[in-house]
Amino acid sequence: MTRRRWMLLSAAVLVVPVVIAVVLVVRRPAEPVEASPSTSQTGEPSAAVHAHLGDSYAAGTGLKPLVPDSSLLCQRGTANFGELLARRRGWALTDVSCAGATTANLQEGQYEGVGPQLDALSPKTETVTLTLGGNDAKLFSTVVGECTRLGRTDPSGAPCRRSLGDTLTAAISTQVRPALTSGFREIAAHARRARVFVVGYPWLLSASGCFDVIPIAAGDVSYVRGVQRQLNDAVREAAKDAGVVYVDMSRRSAGHDACAGPARWITPVGKGVGSMHPNAAGQAAMADAVAAAMAGH
Repeated sequence: MTRRRWMLLSAAVLVVPVVIAVVLVVRRPAEPVEASPSTSQTGEPSAAVHAHLGDSYAAGTGLKPLVPDSSLLCQRGTANFGELLARRRGWALTDVSCAGATTANLQEGQYEGVGPQLDALSPKTETVTLTLGGNDAKLFSTVVGECTRLGRTDPSGAPCRRSLGDTLTAAISTQVRPALTSGFREIAAHARRARVFVVGYPWLLSASGCFDVIPIAAGDVSYVRGVQRQLNDAVREAAKDAGVVYVDMSRRSAGHDACAGPARWITPVGKGVGSMHPNAAGQAAMADAVAAAMAGH
């Protein structure tokens, strides 16, 4: 063999492994990563697929910054309890919570570009979190809007109780609870593998009230708390009927209502879109409550 042929053969032997290595690098498929439309992932996300549904209490209305590329009408904050849970656990998240959502919006679009919330669920969904029911029959808008309006006209009386009577409690029994039961069953049917955690509403005001923070008349404080208690009972019972987990916030939020000063979890009236909604501490407490419930289920 001539010296020239030997040098060419030696060079070829050295080049072949390099070419093979390059081909292997180019052809190696990328690691599959479950993308989230609302939460940026750091590191490798776990296999869990998390869907966060519900109304303004789930969306974190009033908290900034908002979830990028989400509808401004939904007021979906990056510090809502679903987003917090997903970041803590490294879960891929689909967050479709939206301010103003009712139980009907599980199956019906809410705004232009905001479709039915059930569309977020699939056979891959493993965890669902939500709050729902407060906007059904206009419960919260009536309690907060009408009762505070009437409270200013008669601070020491019970103008809201006189005006509304048992209208709200009747609506909870005849409209809200049946709708919630049906809605929770639909969620379970659309995400058969998932654990579903329905969070109750934290207390809005204390048993003694605080007219300077929430202008509800002295005689209406027990009435408003009674409506909220019945709503949470309806959510709990509907969750039980549908076979999903109810996460109670009543005990946890005692002493953290809008009357609680620096310890409050609820933003007082007159503070913009976040009025009478959980603040950052409230959302973190809701995330903690769900995490505790997950540990037991």
